Amino acid sequence: MLHNLSSYHKMTVQKRIEAFAQLGTYLQNIAEDELHSLAWRAQNANNWFTIESVTTALVNIGQMLNTSDLEHWASKYPISEKLTDRKVGVVMAGNIPAVGFHDWLCVVLAGHQAYLKLSALDAVLMHWLVTKLAELVPEMAARTHIAERLNDVDVIIATGSDNSARYFSHYFGKKPNIIRQNRTSVAILTGTETEEELQQLGSDIFTYYGLGCRNVSKIFIPESYDLVPFLAAQEVYSYVQNHHKYHNNYDYNKSIYLVNRTPHLDTGFLVVAESQELVSPVSVLYYERYANEQDLLDKITALESKIQCVVTNKIIDFQRIVKYGKAQSPLLADYADGVDTMLFLTQN
Repeated sequence: MLHNLSSYHKMTVQKRIEAFAQLGTYLQNIAEDELHSLAWRAQNANNWFTIESVTTALVNIGQMLNTSDLEHWASKYPISEKLTDRKVGVVMAGNIPAVGFHDWLCVVLAGHQAYLKLSALDAVLMHWLVTKLAELVPEMAARTHIAERLNDVDVIIATGSDNSARYFSHYFGKKPNIIRQNRTSVAILTGTETEEELQQLGSDIFTYYGLGCRNVSKIFIPESYDLVPFLAAQEVYSYVQNHHKYHNNYDYNKSIYLVNRTPHLDTGFLVVAESQELVSPVSVLYYERYANEQDLLDKITALESKIQCVVTNKIIDFQRIVKYGKAQSPLLADYADGVDTMLFLTQN
């Protein structure tokens, strides 16, 4: 125990970086049978977590956790070389695989004690990641705790729906906190995109079956835009209809549009409808036309508090811009809601 205690105190920022880099290396070289076993267990707990979705999430995390990027990212913050006893509670969502990983990374790298309230929908993957880090670097084991209740934490980071955010604000409002609500992402098209770019955008729509806050739920298109080439480019994602839950959503939403005689386009796996609403149901993509550059900017700005990121290859005056095909591959400094989690943790 004395040896372990000594090791804890030697967990400098560089040691913490190296620990997560080891996890990154492991994820990038994970054996196929271990990955399939893990994905099967995750899918057993949440049918949306297919092996493809789990693989995508773990690959993205593995690529993110390289020493060079971690060092560059951490160097921007006044992170304490000494570990703290500060208890940071993290209430995690479970809409896509390992969605709470970045919050956990920030807390542990900042030197605090992480108390994780896992979502039942994503408990398998997050528990595996926590356990794997402890196996690779035993000194890190004492820095993370899986918790059912977060009564005694000093700081809170909570992600959920608009309804749960109200509860979190009431319950944790007196503690330093980051409380996140529902967000979604949008894309901008100009009519000059290539077929390859349109297919890249498709991955931002269909990865994780559209369940993530970085998934595109709406596209903004010019008034004269012809949707046919865009829809044709999405055919490569028709496999989503093979997922029973996605297909059930598609059948239901299509029937609603037909019964209500609401104008829409139908690819056989995606319903596309004109709407001023922002958040579309699973298997539905909204579109809205813009008259000119200023009209587009006005529309985007009005929705800023509900937009996670804007996917486009166009240059516009908006902070959270990502290129086509990159929405589900966030970088270390791509913070949810644009709130700098690491800065918050180094100040609290």
